[in-house]
Amino acid sequence: MNEMLTFFYNLKPINLYKVENTFEFMDNHNFFLLYPVQRSKEELMDIYQICEELKIKNIPVHTFILNRENKIISKIYDQDYILFKIETHKENEMNILDIIEFQNKLIISKNKVNLYRNNWGELWSKKIDYFEYQIRELGKNKKVILNSFSYYVGLAENAIAYANNTNNKFSLNSFDKICLNHRRLDFPNLTKEYYNPLLFIFDLQVRDIAEYLKSAFFKSEMDAWIEFKTFINFQKRSIYEYQMFYARMLYPSYYFDMYEKIMNGEESEEKLIFYIEKSKNYEQFLKNMYYEIIKIVQIEKIDWLEKKKES
Repeated sequence: MNEMLTFFYNLKPINLYKVENTFEFMDNHNFFLLYPVQRSKEELMDIYQICEELKIKNIPVHTFILNRENKIISKIYDQDYILFKIETHKENEMNILDIIEFQNKLIISKNKVNLYRNNWGELWSKKIDYFEYQIRELGKNKKVILNSFSYYVGLAENAIAYANNTNNKFSLNSFDKICLNHRRLDFPNLTKEYYNPLLFIFDLQVRDIAEYLKSAFFKSEMDAWIEFKTFINFQKRSIYEYQMFYARMLYPSYYFDMYEKIMNGEESEEKLIFYIEKSKNYEQFLKNMYYEIIKIVQIEKIDWLEKKKES
């Protein structure tokens, strides 16, 4: 890989190492990341323009490095890659207020429709249908998955119904901002990933917030609660936003993300046990969130969560 980086970018990598599918290295006191490309050409052109806009606003997103042919994509060992230069310390952490501030810098416009994601119910339904087919065909020996899958499908179906009912009942208005988001957010939220343009999409502001809080919960329940309280106390939001936020919190992306890694042979099945053992705590987290939100606005309740409270 060192030779390829020298060939394509005229760089001399120092301390080159691989983290999952990403290569990281230094050159001339600058830090670089080489990412495999998993976005369409149309999306990449939108992303490139977004980064130019963000840099004008002094947001330190990663800088695209053009190769020797002045292109953003380099084919290395039959894989398409994009090279970025890091513009800020890669291990800096961003909290919930940092996320909101970043999102408010760039709202959707007509030339960014390739990155717009808001049909959650439809996307989730297709995923669940595929997972169920996959389980029938390939999951017969996956005991941990077989013993837990129906529970998380039930959560997902709750989330799908909640999102669809919300979209049918309420219409998106000018106060429900479509902002720059990410496919996923982790906790801690490090700038190395947060400013990675290949993760950018446009969606409701509450998407990133919900994914960040879900990740935070499985790292530190106390930190997740503190960040949630900061979120709901920071500014008023529409009932539509609160309900879509709650739908996103219901959807167990943490389980299905790990499920996909297991089915792709990237992780062992035992990795799911960590999430399964915290399922009761997460139910309580959802209930506590609901009670805090209805102090502000009356969102739709989840009957089975209420019944568990009464039992």
